[in-house]
Amino acid sequence: MVATRFKMAASALLIAATGTAVARHVVHAPVVLRTAPRLPQTQAVFSGYVAAKKIPGVVGVIGRGNAPFAVVAAGRIGDEPGAPLADKDSLWRVYSMTKPITAMAAMILIEEGKMRLDQPVSDFIPAFKTMRVQVSPDSLDTRAATRPITIRNLLTHTAGLGYTIITKGPLLKAYEDAGITPFTSDAKTEAQLRLKRPPTLEAFANKVATLPLIAEPGTKWSYSIGLDVMGRVIEVASHQPFDRFLQTRIFTPLKMRSSWFTVPGSEAHRLATGYFITPNGRTPVDPGATSVYLKAPSFPYGGAGLVTSAYDYDRFLHMLQNGGTLDGVRILKPATVKLAMSNLLPNGVVYPGAVAATGGTTNPQGFGAGGSVTLHDTPGGPAKGTYGWGGAAGTIAWVDPVNQFRATIMVNYLPGDRWPLRADSTKAVYADLAPVLPHK
Repeated sequence: MVATRFKMAASALLIAATGTAVARHVVHAPVVLRTAPRLPQTQAVFSGYVAAKKIPGVVGVIGRGNAPFAVVAAGRIGDEPGAPLADKDSLWRVYSMTKPITAMAAMILIEEGKMRLDQPVSDFIPAFKTMRVQVSPDSLDTRAATRPITIRNLLTHTAGLGYTIITKGPLLKAYEDAGITPFTSDAKTEAQLRLKRPPTLEAFANKVATLPLIAEPGTKWSYSIGLDVMGRVIEVASHQPFDRFLQTRIFTPLKMRSSWFTVPGSEAHRLATGYFITPNGRTPVDPGATSVYLKAPSFPYGGAGLVTSAYDYDRFLHMLQNGGTLDGVRILKPATVKLAMSNLLPNGVVYPGAVAATGGTTNPQGFGAGGSVTLHDTPGGPAKGTYGWGGAAGTIAWVDPVNQFRATIMVNYLPGDRWPLRADSTKAVYADLAPVLPHK
């Protein structure tokens, strides 16, 4: 359990430190291009990592405007004999890259008037009506919260909720005792966690409401289970199961046919093996052929539960890049996309990743709906308004509306910060695209 927590904590710290962002306050017309971009520097980075035996394989899907996207890949989806080559249709555990999808699902309901950005969460989950706040991180002594948790707070990690991958002290033990634990790809650990974990998303959210907050709602950014709780809010507001809402309102309309909380057995051959990197090399922790993702989770985790392909995630980003529409299908209005990819942090709250290394430079960031947002242009890197996020196993994805392009990079190794693949890839992608980017 301690080892698993260490692995996840290390990955979470990387995500908080390197969450790449995307989204300007203007939705630009799609760029008219005819061919996919050439990405020799990105290919060199990918091939170099595989040649150095740091990873079995990696794939990126990079697109600009509505031109054909480019696929850059190297290696295979696992070390197993005969493992398929990594490609745009390979399946990967995206962990926290689930969060932007859940957040955009919430934005659909905000657009429809079924919830408001600053509406109390207790309107949907009454158990959150009376919350208490830790007086000190060293004890479970509490005081009454003076502010309600809002939808904005869940979307931006400012609700005061914890996360077992970063929470410490007595509150961590309280989370573990209550079964408020994230889904893990370690089959043995996952089986143990399910003995305590609430069996449904409703029970999970209600149990979370019984635990102390780490801070007054709306006063501090702290990576959290907020997007998992949001899954239950979406259920209540939409009057349908959370996973069904994602399927009917995002996955099916966008033709994302390889995005699941439970991977069908017939698709196991496409699922990459998950690895843990040690000083002695990499150890498989979740082989694709026998993956724990082939079995249904306790409930659909809106914060970390999806398996998807680089192609599918590119479809999601392409929709955002185009202001909410793709191939004639509208998911969100341009104004809603603009809002979602803007800095939604409550007044006075600073995202601690605000000096994170993004694209190899220090660039202040804010936080939007489920992902970080760059606040200033990065020379040779993301433009102001770039929105995106990464996953615990090294994945990263972002959309840069100013330059009208997006990138999805898929790998599966823990901890995700063991190699600087995200930073190296971001630099390489922008270097490759520099000759054609209008905003440099």
